[in-house]
Amino acid sequence: MSRKLLFLFLLLFNLSFAQEQLPLIPKPKSTLVGKGSYTITAKTTIHAAKNSFEANYLKELIKTQTGLDLTITSKNSSNSIQLIVKSPDTTVFNKEYYELISSPNKIVITAFSNQGIFYGIQTLSQLISLQKSSEIQVPCVTIVDQPHYAWRGMHLDCARHFFPKEFIKKYIDYLAMYKMNTFHWHLTDDQGWRIEIKKYPKLTEVGAYRNGSMVGHYSDQKFDDNRYGGFYTQDDIKEIVAYATQRHITVVPEIEMPGHAVAALAAYPQYSCTGGPFEVGKIWGVLDDVFCPKDETFTFLENILSEVIDLFPSKYIHIGGDECPKVRWKACTKCQQRMKTENLKDEHELQSYFIQRIEKFVNAKGRKIIGWDEILEGGLAPNAAVMSWRGTEGGIAAAKEKHYVVMSPGSHCYFDHYQGEPKNEPIAFGGYTPVEKVYSFNPTPKELSADEAQYILGAQANLWTEYIETPSHVEYMIFPRMLALSEVVWGTSNPDKFPDFQNRMIQHFAIFDKKGINYSKSIYQITTKVKPSISGNGILFELKSANNSSGIRYTTDGSSPSLSSNLYSNPIEITKGQTLKAALFENDTQKSATIEQRFYWSNAVGKKITLVHSPHEKYNTGGAFTLVDGIIGNRSKFGRDWLGFSGKDLNATIDLGKSETINKVTISVLESQGSWIYFPKNIEVLLSSDGQNFESVAQLNSSQIKEVKGEVVLEVASKKAQYVKVIATNLGKIQEGNPGAGSEAWLFVDEIGVE
Repeated sequence: MSRKLLFLFLLLFNLSFAQEQLPLIPKPKSTLVGKGSYTITAKTTIHAAKNSFEANYLKELIKTQTGLDLTITSKNSSNSIQLIVKSPDTTVFNKEYYELISSPNKIVITAFSNQGIFYGIQTLSQLISLQKSSEIQVPCVTIVDQPHYAWRGMHLDCARHFFPKEFIKKYIDYLAMYKMNTFHWHLTDDQGWRIEIKKYPKLTEVGAYRNGSMVGHYSDQKFDDNRYGGFYTQDDIKEIVAYATQRHITVVPEIEMPGHAVAALAAYPQYSCTGGPFEVGKIWGVLDDVFCPKDETFTFLENILSEVIDLFPSKYIHIGGDECPKVRWKACTKCQQRMKTENLKDEHELQSYFIQRIEKFVNAKGRKIIGWDEILEGGLAPNAAVMSWRGTEGGIAAAKEKHYVVMSPGSHCYFDHYQGEPKNEPIAFGGYTPVEKVYSFNPTPKELSADEAQYILGAQANLWTEYIETPSHVEYMIFPRMLALSEVVWGTSNPDKFPDFQNRMIQHFAIFDKKGINYSKSIYQITTKVKPSISGNGILFELKSANNSSGIRYTTDGSSPSLSSNLYSNPIEITKGQTLKAALFENDTQKSATIEQRFYWSNAVGKKITLVHSPHEKYNTGGAFTLVDGIIGNRSKFGRDWLGFSGKDLNATIDLGKSETINKVTISVLESQGSWIYFPKNIEVLLSSDGQNFESVAQLNSSQIKEVKGEVVLEVASKKAQYVKVIATNLGKIQEGNPGAGSEAWLFVDEIGVE
């Protein structure tokens, strides 16, 4: 009852007291700022139970941040920080709940468990400045807090690039700072096996090392010949799991199957369909050789999982299940015989059989499996949870079937995507996921009923490391986006108030600087947005900086901006081809890098455009207008300037506003097979005077598109028309022998020009 009254009290006060700009992330459920402050001095004690990890953690935290070395005591005193674990007043309680009350005489953190105490300490740490001083002021505040989602996760791929044990601990510390509670550890893949398995030593002797890696982007197809690898011993893993457990973080291991298995097959080729030989993957992407679903393979995997389960106490074991090519299974007599014996109609059902057989084994060990959303194909295993990465559709389908779901769509939760203007960022996988987009994510889809929504465990961000080689680069890709996700999964984000979050986030940059964390400052760079001109005869180019948009200066003649250049105040109208450069200036000094944007011009720029099929949410920055915004996408950094269609055609109609004489139509299409992006089968241009009746006037087939490397020009014999329709036919299902075989191809398109 007392807890309910306190909640009511705080809610009433919050109606009249704004939550002042305390730099707290994730924002607590309820905060009441009082008058005055509490002073931490050398005489302050930490009051807690003996041998409390949380008390010692707090002691070290305060010593590191302030230099003050406080004493831990079980005796109560007035000048103290008190950590109190109390008995719950009900049988239903949240072990992550905590209260933090800072008054002029003491600070009290109360919770129902040590986990709640730990979260209260994380909040307190954000109220304590990072400065060496004999006196530290903590504002008087009353906070009542608990998370909304049970799964608040971060993923790290250690297979493509290996990161040392000490950095894994540091990564766990980063999660703890922002009250994340799940570390998804990707330990095996085609490019490396990173976990010691005693029964099968060749998994690390052979599978942990490759004889070269890709250099640059996949599309460059360049390699070095440097031996690369590493692995974690079982003692390393025990140490890391214990470290995470103390910080109330569950480590979920991922052992990939049936695909992404080449590193394992290089060590033990007898568990493949062909018998090998194989070498650990040097190329990124998806490789055709996978585990063969024969009895001896299941024995092999069950023995591996037995050792994994002994090392990791997590409720869930991640078994991958994604991107499994079926080409080897289709040609394998043992696979085909298995399908007949088990009455399986196709290879998708064979994959389902594989997953369900593994699930039975894991369940018998007292654990549950979780896998990527492809495990839905062919029928979902009875007790499996789904991690939805290809969008939210898989998660919605699983939740409707009453399976637990972790949302991790590439559109919002893939931190290997660009976070700033791609041309100014280090090479990344592709896509465009800035902080604001992460912050806009809602893990619970509106398509679910209240009952179905209960199956959404939470969300996590994934960091795949094909293009991330160092711990410093890992930090750069997760910070500050992880802060946005932490508030999303805590349940207190509000996309309509992003500036409030941004202000709090920027205050954390000083913490990163003092801790030596490498973080992206892309929000300080000038960001751009293209919008249709009100007149319909051009475009509007909007410039913005989180730091101070009022100091932006720009040029339109290709020269570098200076203090004497045009001062930006309103979106710039672009009505012809030109190059615009801009930079942020403060106190007579240039504060940002200079951005440069070249605008291509045609009769289509700024015109109304409609699409029959929507692009995938993952690659849909700017929507249909991206195709007529005058900006040609960078082929090596296919981020924000490209639209991506998964298995769907481009069918775009441009309204030129009046009848024009048309001589040619241009369009850019992209191919990057390792990312399952393929040129279209064909491209067709159709013209119309009324928008209803169209005449086909030009076409190119796939071989012609390949000849021009996707820079397509379709000649039109001086035809008059107001409407221009462009259809690019998606390749559809990727053929066997190609990356992504059996899956829907991606079609990437950019600027459509009409001349």
